[in-house]
Amino acid sequence: MGVTMRELGKRLGVSAVTISKALAGKSGVSEEMRQKIIQLADELGYVNPNQPTRPGSGLDVGILVPEHFFSNDTFYAMFYKQLLQLLSENGHFGMLELITEEMQRTLLLPNLLRSRRVDALILLGQPKAAYTRLLVEQSQLTGQALPIVALDFHDPSIPVDAIVGDSVYGAAMMTRCLIENGHRDIGFLGNVKATSSIMERYLGFASEMLRNDLAIRPECILADRTDDNVTHPAVLPEKMPTAFVCNCDLVARPFIDQLQKAGYRVPEDISIVSYDDFNNVPGSLPLTTFRVDTPAMCRIAVQLVESRCKGVAKPVSRIVVGGEAVYRDSVSPV
Repeated sequence: MGVTMRELGKRLGVSAVTISKALAGKSGVSEEMRQKIIQLADELGYVNPNQPTRPGSGLDVGILVPEHFFSNDTFYAMFYKQLLQLLSENGHFGMLELITEEMQRTLLLPNLLRSRRVDALILLGQPKAAYTRLLVEQSQLTGQALPIVALDFHDPSIPVDAIVGDSVYGAAMMTRCLIENGHRDIGFLGNVKATSSIMERYLGFASEMLRNDLAIRPECILADRTDDNVTHPAVLPEKMPTAFVCNCDLVARPFIDQLQKAGYRVPEDISIVSYDDFNNVPGSLPLTTFRVDTPAMCRIAVQLVESRCKGVAKPVSRIVVGGEAVYRDSVSPV
């Protein structure tokens, strides 16, 4: 007879209820403890007796998220909850594992892939390219390839299905908003090579500037993070532009704080637009931003996983999901 929830709980010093919540992806368990429970369950070969058996039943879907993207108040934590809920509504079971920097540096496979206890993987957020290639290669080693879906990023050199937001269009819309308010000297906040999403948002910004015959000053393209996605304050140029397009809301807000500490008023001196429509903190400046349709992205990801697990043969796809501009108070006419 296999190990039980009660035995898992005794080993970790928690109740069987905690074990059940963690394995079901429910709230009430810290992320650190959830990971410990999942790892121990994998090591001991725990099988959930309440899970329907295959074939023809729900799927076990692994969700891999780079650790630096994930905490309680991040865009990807919200994204993960939506994805987990949708998997559950469709009769599937989602299991989260965080990909640490050390795992990526040493090319250590996640437990979910090493144990082969999942039917498919969803990569939520962009790991390093070498690590993503490793996941794809390892998923092909057994007799039946393990489907992998990239959610919110795309690397054309890696053959997996991808669902992305319309970053080019969204950033172009935000740039157009600034231009329509009289701005001609506009900067961009984001490390263009850090992720495919930031690069595409920069391309949307640059395309709209080019379409309007506006020059982009290189010193006004500010890095918000390292190539390893460690965020840091931007280095402000000596001559400031009148507006900035920020690659996401989570960097736009500390950037506004940085500008205000440097003596600039937002939006009176410098207008700010952003992307995601996430984390509108009560009492803070309401951001003009581009709202991502994350529920639609999750629905398509689940549909792709279901299709691939049924063995439907079709070319690898890159699906772009639209969104909408949301105009608030962070933009002022020149």
